[in-house]
Amino acid sequence: MDSKAMEAFVANEIPNQSPPHMSRPSVIVKLTLALLWFIVHLAISLFSLWSHLIYNTECYLISFGLIPKYGKFKLDRLKYLAVVVDSREAKNIAKIKQLLCWLSNIGVKYVCLYDIDGVLKKTFSPAMNGIREKNSGNCLDVGANIKALTCCHKDMTVEYISGSDGKEGIAKAASLLCKTYVNHNRGVCGDDEMVFTETDMSGALKAIGCGGPEPDLLLVYGPVRCHLGFPAWRLRYTEIMHMGPLSSMKYGAIVKAFYNFSKKYQNFAIRDHAS
Repeated sequence: MDSKAMEAFVANEIPNQSPPHMSRPSVIVKLTLALLWFIVHLAISLFSLWSHLIYNTECYLISFGLIPKYGKFKLDRLKYLAVVVDSREAKNIAKIKQLLCWLSNIGVKYVCLYDIDGVLKKTFSPAMNGIREKNSGNCLDVGANIKALTCCHKDMTVEYISGSDGKEGIAKAASLLCKTYVNHNRGVCGDDEMVFTETDMSGALKAIGCGGPEPDLLLVYGPVRCHLGFPAWRLRYTEIMHMGPLSSMKYGAIVKAFYNFSKKYQNFAIRDHAS
């Protein structure tokens, strides 16, 4: 094959390419978009860093009592507190004990500690008595009633629950309701449907030990902003606040959360009062 035939063959095989000057606008557009993306990403990162710095500084100032308004909040509305901890961080017992000490020093009386895998339940199992503590004539179903830790000076009731108190609790309560219905209607003919009310389900949950008071405030320590499987039937009117990872827990952040909660207005309380 001579050189001319070779050149013709190559020309037929290689697709026609646009002249270099035709691709310059697309390159400029891509560079511009990349630059804009970099600027936006940098601005968001700087804003997040600045917000994090301000938040940490404020928490430290609160811890040392240098912001007077945070020292004047009331815990009248906080009857019951729940704390959700990621199971991987729940193994940090020193942090959990420190958290309980801080809560006791602030004046919290009832705390529910939750992790989905039951790490806290297993760790504190020697202190769990299954006692039902009565307060003001109301029976509170608690998994454990322990004295405040040695570093604290006030008594505090602590309940430990896990993921088994969630879906499994609902299944057991439903089974109990069905058995109760069958026993009460044994020998009665008819095709009446089983109708259960919210009160029936609440009573069944308490009967199997998965009931309990609804927390007024839920603090979440973990990487995600969700309740991590905390029993949903106990969160109807609960205020939920994300506190970040347990490893970076701060006393000032807890005080700030309580202060913000004391300033919130909840409409359901007005309806309940009116009824």
